[in-house]
Amino acid sequence: MTKPVFKPKRILWMDLEMTGLDPVKDRILEVACIVTDWEFNEIASYTAVKQVGPRLMKKRMVGAFWDEFTEVRDQLIAQNQTGVNGRTVENELLAFIDEHFTGEAKVLLAGNSIHQDRRFITNEWPRLDERLHYRMLDVSAWKVVFEGKYKKKFAKPEAHRALDDIRGSIEELQYYLKKVRDK
Repeated sequence: MTKPVFKPKRILWMDLEMTGLDPVKDRILEVACIVTDWEFNEIASYTAVKQVGPRLMKKRMVGAFWDEFTEVRDQLIAQNQTGVNGRTVENELLAFIDEHFTGEAKVLLAGNSIHQDRRFITNEWPRLDERLHYRMLDVSAWKVVFEGKYKKKFAKPEAHRALDDIRGSIEELQYYLKKVRDK
């Protein structure tokens, strides 16, 4: 028996900002999504701030990364007061998917190092995780090939804010695809 072919019509680009990189001990702070077609035209976007306990933020948002990006850390801590609970964010994300992925049982998730974000989704938003296809479009795989094989490097800005990071990931993939077309 052959599997049905997975031919997504649209792509769900996502980026999460978290208190750290451990999907068990850390928590999602901010989420942004952009829906695109295969020409990478932006169809819709979604952003949310997920509220996290201040003690957990203080405990987990330490170390070299946060010392280097203190401004980002301070912005994330400040916006936490306006955040909503994780269940509300998951419900909004599912409604966003229902609106923009009509008729698609599973959704293609894309982003930079999206496998890491997926670990957090699996841990914190299991109903969302069920809607996502097991295949993902990970821009970081392209980065590894182009830097290793062709010595081509994309100069992606390090905003470390979810919506800006997604737009950077889309630009990065377009950069690599242009290099492929130029060959």
